[in-house]
Amino acid sequence: MPANDKEPPRPGGHKGYLRIATEEAFAPPEMMQRFRRLIEKNEVDDPGFKSLWGFYGASPTPRATFIMSRLMDLGAQRIADMDERGIDKQVLALTSPGPQIFEREEGAAMARLGNDVLADACKKYPDRFVGMAACAPQDGAGAAKEIERGVEKLGFKAVIINSHTRGEFLDQEKFWPVLEAAEALDVPIYIHPTSPPKAMVQPMLDAGLDGAIYGFGVETGLAALRLITRGTLDRFPKVKIIIGHMGEALPFWMYRLDYMHRATVNSKRYAVMQPLKKKVSEYLTENFYITNSGVAWEPAIKFSQQVLGKDRVIYAMDYPFQCDVDEVVALDAMDMNAADKKAFFQTNAERAFKL
Repeated sequence: MPANDKEPPRPGGHKGYLRIATEEAFAPPEMMQRFRRLIEKNEVDDPGFKSLWGFYGASPTPRATFIMSRLMDLGAQRIADMDERGIDKQVLALTSPGPQIFEREEGAAMARLGNDVLADACKKYPDRFVGMAACAPQDGAGAAKEIERGVEKLGFKAVIINSHTRGEFLDQEKFWPVLEAAEALDVPIYIHPTSPPKAMVQPMLDAGLDGAIYGFGVETGLAALRLITRGTLDRFPKVKIIIGHMGEALPFWMYRLDYMHRATVNSKRYAVMQPLKKKVSEYLTENFYITNSGVAWEPAIKFSQQVLGKDRVIYAMDYPFQCDVDEVVALDAMDMNAADKKAFFQTNAERAFKL
């Protein structure tokens, strides 16, 4: 092994590429305080949300305190953490569930607050931070206007949707203004996990599987797949979707998704399952990008590159929830040619986010 491969990672492109981390979270203190009040006053009927933020908002454990402090820091500490891990840029998004847990008016106000806080940080650190625009999909027309403000006035490069909105998913017609805005502005929508909705979470809570270990991937994969099978991407064919965690397992299901979608349509079992313009796998390879956030695993990355295309798989860290420096070292050491590695760490992100 060359001596420089034993050195800790550092930013600056000395490996021949920049590391652009594309699923990195932040939270204004005001939003975290409001999360705590929602839980304390039992103002929201969402067991998954209560479990997740009831723990992280109150636990004294090192993991919980690290995450809470880093989420609310958009300054020197975050930059120091990036430098220590060799991260050149973070593409930042308001942590889940963001504005989507609130009633309509409060959600819209929280989206504006989060976007203003993020815009200020991006102005302060223009070479290190890139923003995604938050919105409150429960206020469809207002969400579209906030996305437009985020992109055209604040300079954001994508839209963050933290999966379901109070138990409802993005394919539903009430949320189409979000898709229309993203398509018109030509920015991708990053669908990020949140706790599974009440209708599906209890068996996961019973086994401790509701969070990132399993539940997040299940509900976010569902949210992404619904956009395909319910015909939403036929209605909005130019919409670009990004999902993390190795595509929430969907690339590994592509063969069966194609086969069983075709079989189910032919069987006429469900009125909602109608013919599509393309195969399910074709939407995944043409409308979607995936990131490896939280999956620093060379076999999974290479498989996804093989089935989706090397231009569709993008690096992400998942800061501050998962940000071990050893994972950066492992990905630097992947057995991959220089051009493909640069595409993974840098140029695919530059193209997808128009950096």
